[in-house]
Amino acid sequence: MPLAILSSIGLGYLLGSIPFGLIVTRLGGGGDIRAIGSGNIGTTNVLRTGRKELAALTLLGDMLKATAAVLLADWLWGGQAGVLAGAAAFIGHVFPVWLRFKGGKGVATYVGGLLGAAWPVALAFAGVWIAVALVTRYSSASALVASLVAPALLAIWWPAETAVVFTVLTALLWALHRDNISRLLAGEESRIGQRSAAPGRG
Repeated sequence: MPLAILSSIGLGYLLGSIPFGLIVTRLGGGGDIRAIGSGNIGTTNVLRTGRKELAALTLLGDMLKATAAVLLADWLWGGQAGVLAGAAAFIGHVFPVWLRFKGGKGVATYVGGLLGAAWPVALAFAGVWIAVALVTRYSSASALVASLVAPALLAIWWPAETAVVFTVLTALLWALHRDNISRLLAGEESRIGQRSAAPGRG
């Protein structure tokens, strides 16, 4: 069992640390995504390049790497190995070894982990995200609100271990968005689709 746990965590971390945002923007001729906007490698920052197709590819890649981690670990080791692999993928995305531990803020990877572990909850997350985004046009606010809904639903219908893991991930997600929260409170947060020329926001 300890070997299975360590293996699932290692698998999840390595998959999660693949920097799709950096890869697709470079291959798409967009240069180094870390040089614009917030400087991170996530979908929201890629969208600031104005290349919606690159943002869509980043979103898909960052989601599915966590989904793959959950499903593969569950198939190999069963039990809660899949959920642990999904959590490790989130950590890998946020702190990728290949980029000196400076990655994205983990929203897409969080959702991808949910998709593999509890797909109805992932759909609920997406629904809440869309609803809040339509009203506010703030990506960060949408993710933060949706991330509060997910653990609550997991606590009702899924094993306690799964709910606990995603509660911890939600806390980390909020911590990673502390600057966004400050800007939201100050009315200075960038809205969805708004370009930002200088690093520091997102």
